[in-house]
Amino acid sequence: MNDRVSVAIDAGVAEVRLTRGDKMNALDPAMIDALAGTIDKLRRTPGLRAVVLSGEGRAFCAGLDMASMAAIGEGGGLGGASLTDRTHGPANIFQQVAWGWRTLEVPVIAAVHGAAFGGGFQIMSGADIRIAHPDTRMAIMEMKWGLVPDMAGVALWRTLVRDDVLRELTYTNREFSGAEAERFGFVTRTSAAPYDEALALARDIAGRNPHAVRASKRLFNLAAESDAATILMAESEEQVRIVRSPNQVEAVTANFEKRAPRFVD
Repeated sequence: MNDRVSVAIDAGVAEVRLTRGDKMNALDPAMIDALAGTIDKLRRTPGLRAVVLSGEGRAFCAGLDMASMAAIGEGGGLGGASLTDRTHGPANIFQQVAWGWRTLEVPVIAAVHGAAFGGGFQIMSGADIRIAHPDTRMAIMEMKWGLVPDMAGVALWRTLVRDDVLRELTYTNREFSGAEAERFGFVTRTSAAPYDEALALARDIAGRNPHAVRASKRLFNLAAESDAATILMAESEEQVRIVRSPNQVEAVTANFEKRAPRFVD
């Protein structure tokens, strides 16, 4: 897409890669803009089924490029904006580069290696599923600079880890490994080859009824902030829309005929 993010789409799977490998994919204003633009572009891409998010070179993302801080205005935003300006629905642009993966209609799988610090850790957390090398270095880094995590991490982590674990790691900015992150709940599972596993999983998901997959993601997102009655009704409403739809019928037919299904948008 540009010199910060590349996108390649094959059979409904988008491979999105941070391409600032010489800087361990550290986040500068150009990277922030590129990631937000990529999410917007994917949202408008027909036939999209799943996304694999990764970083080139030695790391997934080393967090904020501190040398780029001079480009950030007094209000903490970019281009004269303030952090409190809601530029992307409920989020500002910094939050969007993490939160946007959670609100994208299709599942996002992060393949994480090397390092995921600060903003990079929050971007990873926005994925539906996170597969990391066990030796990946991770940290909620903001306290090192006297800051709070503010790239949607707090909204994302509330469904992943225990409150006391999150507080300790935030207050101390202690570094931990991918293997520890799996035990804490930040990482879905570890792998010696996270990218290969993420891509295989994305291709598997791409072969499922896309309307049922998207509806399931909507339900899981709703569950994070709704009461039981709201969730129960949403389950029923989503199912009513799917039952006997062309893709649902095709899923049943393909299973009986022991063939690959042929789904449509």
